[in-house]
Amino acid sequence: MKDIYQVIDTVLISEKATLLQEENNEYVFKVARDANKLEIKRAIEQLFGKKVESVRTLNVSGKQKRNRRADAGRTAHWKKAIVKLKEGENLDLV
Repeated sequence: MKDIYQVIDTVLISEKATLLQEENNEYVFKVARDANKLEIKRAIEQLFGKKVESVRTLNVSGKQKRNRRADAGRTAHWKKAIVKLKEGENLDLV
């Protein structure tokens, strides 16, 4: 089992993430690429002390980048987790 601080990287705050938070009580996190749903659930419950109802994950592929030269690079691939908390639970992130 991984350390909870290795599983959760950052909280993502965007327009879509704020909309999910307001309407569905779902929060979006950037997580380790090799973390599974059970590890993410345990990490959120231990880190914030809240009950998690469900976890959805998706892999985000890195974007292709090019800087005025012929060779192209890309940003790193990463994993996103959308965590739904149980009724009555919420996180104060900001």
